[in-house]
Amino acid sequence: MTDSAASLDDIAFSFEDRLTQVLAEGRHRSRGFSEQYGHLWDSLSYMAIGGKLVRPRLLMDAHAALGGSNHCAAVDAACAMQLLHVALVIHDDVIDNDTIRRGEANISGEFASDAMLRGAAQHDAQAWGDATSLLAGDLMLTLAHSLLARLDIDEAKRRAVLDIFDDTIFESAAGEHSDVWFSLHLEEARSQDVLAMVGQKTAIYSFQAPLLMAAVLAGASRRMLDDLTAISSQLGVIYQLRDDVLGLFGDERKTGKSTVSDLREGKETLLIAFARSDPSWAGVQSLFGDRMLSTADGHRLRKVIEESGALVFVESMVSQRCENLYRLIREAALPTALSDRLIGLTSECAVRTS
Repeated sequence: MTDSAASLDDIAFSFEDRLTQVLAEGRHRSRGFSEQYGHLWDSLSYMAIGGKLVRPRLLMDAHAALGGSNHCAAVDAACAMQLLHVALVIHDDVIDNDTIRRGEANISGEFASDAMLRGAAQHDAQAWGDATSLLAGDLMLTLAHSLLARLDIDEAKRRAVLDIFDDTIFESAAGEHSDVWFSLHLEEARSQDVLAMVGQKTAIYSFQAPLLMAAVLAGASRRMLDDLTAISSQLGVIYQLRDDVLGLFGDERKTGKSTVSDLREGKETLLIAFARSDPSWAGVQSLFGDRMLSTADGHRLRKVIEESGALVFVESMVSQRCENLYRLIREAALPTALSDRLIGLTSECAVRTS
């Protein structure tokens, strides 16, 4: 193992250790309140520490590759990115009326089920679960902001980091708002509208924020910040287009998500925007967005989408965007370690199965 690899491993360990510590403090404080509140913090800890940790690891890798030396600040910023991810996921599940995430009950589902076991009516239990999730997301957002506001860095960097965080939440909310609006089907979502929504909802918080925060903490140049902004925008679109394909055509055992859930929700994606222009769409249009959509009708919808050429179109777009992004990364004035990391991440996003 090289010295560079060893240092990255040390930072990664520090991140997980620090995140556990931050959440443990919240769990400890919650013990002075109700049993349910303590249970909520236990659930948040379980949720935050698990998963692929893509965003915090990207931030730490980028910070190290850019020659950043303030590892403590990078670790706390990485923790903030993970907490932001948890907050947005929790709120997104409430918006989508989901009670399951990756094959397990999410916070809404967990607390609703517990309430029903104790005798609550289904409607009241669901309201309790959703209220708990909304508060949980708020707690994670506040904790993320608190970590960034307390970073031991000079004031100019702190303001820059907080501006990135503010812009991230502002634009992510805009993307989520558009996503919900499109699902009402009051107007036809054009391909460019869907791509703009994807950039706001996914690219900003998943890739742009971690990369820009890492660059600011490492003292990178304005040109490098601009290069990373352009790269992260394209990377986020690739990630989401692949996610949309997996949502309809993925292996449920790997994704942990039903291939009919997006169809029941009426989720507007580039796949749908393309398929809608095919004459066969008229025969299944009424099924799209049907909350009671059966597995058989879901199969009918997916067949129409695939036979319209939508799947081939989106997959070819992913391939073309990857090639364009590889070129953009190579042309950017980035350290070799960061360039290699971003090229690898682009490939992972394009072919991932979960």
